[in-house]
Amino acid sequence: MVPRSRPAFLARNAPPAFPNPSSADADGLVAIGGDLSSERLLAAYEQGIFPWYSEGLPPMWWSPDPRALMDPERLSVSRSLAREIRRERFRVTFNHAFERVMVECGREREDGTWIISDMRAAYVELHRRGHAHSFEAWSGERLVGGLYGVQRGALFAAESMFHRETNASKVVLVTAVRTLFAAGIELFDVQFLTPHLESLGAYEVHRTDYLLRVADAKRKSVNLSHTLG
Repeated sequence: MVPRSRPAFLARNAPPAFPNPSSADADGLVAIGGDLSSERLLAAYEQGIFPWYSEGLPPMWWSPDPRALMDPERLSVSRSLAREIRRERFRVTFNHAFERVMVECGREREDGTWIISDMRAAYVELHRRGHAHSFEAWSGERLVGGLYGVQRGALFAAESMFHRETNASKVVLVTAVRTLFAAGIELFDVQFLTPHLESLGAYEVHRTDYLLRVADAKRKSVNLSHTLG
């Protein structure tokens, strides 16, 4: 067992590497500092780590224990939600409005947002390079729901989602889980278990299990842009 320690400090010009996430502190904080370069972000996700911090602070890198996941077998779709999906009131697309989804995910949050301008620029660059993806829900021409996340091999790490109409985020999340697993994704990470996610079938695993599954998933080749684009 790796002993827990104080978070490491990363210099901005340090190589894109991280301490073993099993050594994170009690809150799951692994490291502080560094930058949001594509190389560092990809290295983080490949080790089960993600950035989460507020404006005016240095980047903070996390690997919480336990970790929340979703998969098609455990999806909990109520009768009313199933009817909503069958009605096709929302048109769901893939990678049609990545930056707009990020902007909307950062709006209208009572407790503030970690989707600050630096984060948005960094993930838009990941998207440009083919490593980050979005699902969008449309009502006519209006964007009313969506989610985005980062892909490494057969891992999809969902970062955030939003809705502007009732059930839009539920429809887009269920569609994303089903679609991504059908395309070859084997691990769908939602970071923390919230009551909303739990109601849709999200569940927790210990970080040790999660990290083993990440190590396996990242080695696999899954081309989402080719499959879904």
